[in-house]
Amino acid sequence: MTQKRPRTIQIFLPTGDPAGIRIAEQTTSIIRVIEVPRSDIAEFVKMPEAKQVGLYFLVSGDSKDELYIGQSGDVGARLTQHHKGEMKDWEQALVLVSLTNNLTQTHVLYLESLSIEKARQCQRYELLNGNGGQKPHTPIPLKADCDEIHEIGSLLLATLGYPLFEPLTEQSPTQAEQVFVCNRASANAKGIYTNEGMVVLKGSTAPYVTKRKTDKRMVEIRDSLLKKGVISLSGDNIVFERDYLFKTPSGASGFLLLGSSNGWVDWKTEHGITLHEYEGRTLSLAEG
Repeated sequence: MTQKRPRTIQIFLPTGDPAGIRIAEQTTSIIRVIEVPRSDIAEFVKMPEAKQVGLYFLVSGDSKDELYIGQSGDVGARLTQHHKGEMKDWEQALVLVSLTNNLTQTHVLYLESLSIEKARQCQRYELLNGNGGQKPHTPIPLKADCDEIHEIGSLLLATLGYPLFEPLTEQSPTQAEQVFVCNRASANAKGIYTNEGMVVLKGSTAPYVTKRKTDKRMVEIRDSLLKKGVISLSGDNIVFERDYLFKTPSGASGFLLLGSSNGWVDWKTEHGITLHEYEGRTLSLAEG
């Protein structure tokens, strides 16, 4: 997880299009991450960074929740191969390179293996890699450099909107996060509200079918999460096999109920305080 402290991040738009290629850098580092929409691959291969040794991430899926991690001594050529058909279903490439072009094959092989390991731990994305990469023998000084590169790269990726290695929740021995429950219509779910949305926690359950009016879209999401193994069937209930992020509290409770829901009311603390009331009290305390 990236250490949280004040940073200055610079994002450069080489084409002037905010939906096109974007280059993110921390002003005190030589590491940069380049976001390349698939439609702009031809523009990227013209850039000098495309000829470098680099680590790359391909993001795919309708909800952009599938991830492939790779490395190459000529990252532009490798992405061109992917574009021509090695991997058909991807929309964004994220390329990590050095401003001074000093990354070696050993660097990126180690970073690839480390990234696959961290992505599996976080479980934010469905990882498409079939193995854990090739972690080479890495001298201690080079490993320390790679660990720092990974931390900076993680920050830049998250800044661009791809928190590949950020845990969904932060449990600390000194300050545990507030847990909310949703227990309407036989649901028995726990969640944590974060700045990204509502994380439904592993072990939460809800009925597979409901007597309420069913929202077709929620049923489609349920079936998709069943296929991906995020949830499983246990008798008449679904069970969350891992923590899962919904972008809004209402999206999370609506999924559990398979219908319309006001998550700001349906999520409550164990003492019955709604999410809306809880956040209102937190704001009042902040205002003094």
